Amino acid sequence: MKTIGMLGGMSWESTKVYYHHLNTMVKERAGGLSSAKILLSSVNFSELEACLQSADWVAIENTLGEEARKLEHAGADCLILCTNTMHKVYPGIETTLTIPFFHIADALGEHLATADIDTIGLLGTRFTTVEDFYAHRLKKKFDISTLIPDDDDIKIIDDIVFQELCLGIVREESRQKYLTIMQKLADRGAGSIALACTEIEMLVKPGDFHLPLSDTTYIHARKAVDFVLS
Repeated sequence: MKTIGMLGGMSWESTKVYYHHLNTMVKERAGGLSSAKILLSSVNFSELEACLQSADWVAIENTLGEEARKLEHAGADCLILCTNTMHKVYPGIETTLTIPFFHIADALGEHLATADIDTIGLLGTRFTTVEDFYAHRLKKKFDISTLIPDDDDIKIIDDIVFQELCLGIVREESRQKYLTIMQKLADRGAGSIALACTEIEMLVKPGDFHLPLSDTTYIHARKAVDFVLS
C-alpha cells in the first residue's frame, strides 16, 4: 500500500475527519485490520489564519510549500492539502513536488461529472467563493458552473466556520442558517450543493437537505484512497 501525505491543521477539526475517512475507506476496501498508511504535517492554523486576514498569500504558500516538501522527502507517495481555501496557493506548491498532489476541486469536478451535475451552489469561506481559483478551475476543466451566495450570506458562512466549526462548536441555529442559504442557491438552479469548506460536513449532513450534497472532505479523501490502493 502506498503512503498518503496529509497537509492539515486548517483546522484540525476537519483534519481529524479526513483521518477518519481515509482509514474507514481503506478498512472497507482492504478488509481485516487494514488501515491507511499516512504521514501528517499539521500546521498551526492560528498563524496561517492571520496571514489569511492580511491577504499574505506569499507567506501561506511558503509555509505550506515547505511542509509539503517535507512530506515528500519523508516518503509520501501522494499529497492532499486538507482544506479548500488554501488551494489558492496550490499551483505554486505543485511545481516544487514530484509526487501526485490531488487538487480538491479536481476531485469534486470528477465526482460531479460522474453524477451528471453541471451547476453547483458553492458553500465555502469568503476566500473560496469570491476568489476565482476554485470556480474557474471547475469551469475550465469540467465545464461546471458555480453559483455563490450573496455578500451577507458569505459573511454568515465565514463567521460560522471561523468562530464555531474551526473550534469544534456545532449549533442547530447555525445549521438552519446554512440550510436557508443552501435553499437560495437551489432556487437559483443549483443541482447540488458543494460543501466547499472541509469543516461544513460537521454541520450539514446529506439527510438535512433535498438536493445531493457534494462533501469535498469525503470526496478528496476518496481520491487519495483510490490512488494508494490502485
